[in-house]
Amino acid sequence: MGTTQPSQADLLKQILNTLQSVRNDYRELSNHVHDMQGRLSALAVPNPTRQSLTESDQSAQSLQRALEKQKEDSIRHSPAANPSTSPSLLSLDGPRDSFANRKPASPQRNAASGVSSRIILTTYPGQSGIDPLIMNWGHPDPAQRGPVVVSRSQSTIRRRNAIGAHGGSYSVYHALAVASKNLDLDYKPDFTNAQPAVDIGPFPQWGDAKKIASLDPFGHMAPWLFESIMRDENIHIRPTIAVTRAHMKLPELEQSVRTGRLIPDGKICLNAMGELAVTKFAVEPVWYLPGVAERFGIDEGTLRRSLFENTGGSFPELITRADMKLFLPPIGGLTVYCFGDPAKMSDPNVKLALRIHDECNGSDVFGSDICTCRPYLIFGVEEAVKEAQRGGSGVVVYFRKEGRALGEVTKYLVYNARKRGTDREFDAST
Repeated sequence: MGTTQPSQADLLKQILNTLQSVRNDYRELSNHVHDMQGRLSALAVPNPTRQSLTESDQSAQSLQRALEKQKEDSIRHSPAANPSTSPSLLSLDGPRDSFANRKPASPQRNAASGVSSRIILTTYPGQSGIDPLIMNWGHPDPAQRGPVVVSRSQSTIRRRNAIGAHGGSYSVYHALAVASKNLDLDYKPDFTNAQPAVDIGPFPQWGDAKKIASLDPFGHMAPWLFESIMRDENIHIRPTIAVTRAHMKLPELEQSVRTGRLIPDGKICLNAMGELAVTKFAVEPVWYLPGVAERFGIDEGTLRRSLFENTGGSFPELITRADMKLFLPPIGGLTVYCFGDPAKMSDPNVKLALRIHDECNGSDVFGSDICTCRPYLIFGVEEAVKEAQRGGSGVVVYFRKEGRALGEVTKYLVYNARKRGTDREFDAST
């Protein structure tokens, strides 16, 4: 009997296996080359007499080269150049093979500055060296869910499972501190004795991905829950929630005591000055993108594209990393002011007095008469205190989004228009 000829499917399978093997070999070789280049860079000692460019000129040229390379990569991998493999911006679940053949952006260290000589503009799923920590959003067990990891430090950048940066809008000031060499690039904060002042949770909602979409419920305990990962794997993990206790003094509250609207009890309203005992929760936003998209009634791809394009293209991984479902946006967070026992906030058997308040710097802080935000805020605080004194829970949630998230510039333009007889939404708000 003659030998059986391999079928066309078998031949194609053999060819694909061979191509995959060649690609893997190329990746390994590329990694070795980058490692050797990094070692050579570390051994190189700059000669001042031969240095013709200033440090700023070199940085500018390095950035320009990186941008030009990124542009070339974008053209080479664009749908027009390769329509069979390149995913659309809206097609976030496009072919993974289109990313697999990209070279890893292995950072090299500059001996003189201690900063990577390569600029990593974005990453891709399946890229060599990219190994994000597990993230099962909505899992009730923090060990099974995993930490929120967003740092771009050298030891962490390849293990990130979130897009964006810690600190919201304050991340820009962090960047300035690093650029001016007032803060080390790989600085790690010391969280000793920084634990929350009160215990919060866990609650059943923490185990439901559809219940929480804009903050990390384990964020206040992150450095302590994931201490072993930080220590053993040298991963930067930071809390996104901090909890402390304080006293609050507002001039209007002293008047409230004098007029009898508030009665000192020595526990919540502490004295005749109207001084209040309060538990404060500072919260940085952590967006679970599928959940945020669902709440706005849009698909995740549309949300990602809009976020990317309307932040000036600042976060390309919104497009290239469909596997990353978390986004720490560059916006202000919120503060929760709890009067009375914090445990009662979640008790369904007691009443809750709640005031949700958007920041108004002009009125809340400086007492401007152009709006009535501060009086509403004071009223909310008073009612929260009264409910807590009756055995319930009193809460004020203060959002850092001036002018309903339009910002003070637009807000003042609206004020000007109203003062001149045009009581309408200002065009700049859109």
